[in-house]
Amino acid sequence: MDDLYQLPGHLIRRLQQAAVSIFMAEIGEVGQDLTPVQFGALVVTRQNPGLDQATLAGLIAYDRTTIGGVVDRLVQKGLVLRVVNGQDRRARELRLSEAGEHLLDQAIPHVERVQRIILSGLDATEQQQFQALLRKATDAVNERSRAPLRLPEKYEINSG
Repeated sequence: MDDLYQLPGHLIRRLQQAAVSIFMAEIGEVGQDLTPVQFGALVVTRQNPGLDQATLAGLIAYDRTTIGGVVDRLVQKGLVLRVVNGQDRRARELRLSEAGEHLLDQAIPHVERVQRIILSGLDATEQQQFQALLRKATDAVNERSRAPLRLPEKYEINSG
C-alpha cells in the first residue's frame, strides 16, 4: 500500500472527478445547469412516469434522505412535476414536464459524448471489457453502498 496511485479506490475517485467535470462542461455547452444525478433522475422518471421519490432513489442508487432535494431542484427548474396519486392523495407521483422532455432530448447527445470521452483512452474491446468489469465490481459491493441500486426484478442490465 505504498503507492496511492495504484489503489483502485483512488483511481475510481479520480475517474469520477473527471467524469463529472466532463459532464458539466458538455451540459454547459447547451446552456444547461444540470448535475449527473439530476440527469439520471430525469432519465429514470421519463422511463417510469408516475414513480415516487423512494423508488426513484433506488433506481438511481441515490440516498433516500437526500433525493428530495434533487427532486425539489428539478421541480423548481420546471423539469419535473409532482402529481397527486389517484389512489392515495397523500402520495405524489413524479412526471417529466414538457421542459424536462425537451431538456432530455437536448442533453442526451451530449451525455453520450461524455461517455465516449471518458472511455477515449481505451480501444473498443477494452471499453467493453472495462464496462463489464466495472459492472461486475460494482454489483459485488452494491449492498455495502450507502445507497444500493434497487432495480425491479424484471429489469436486466444489458451486459453488452
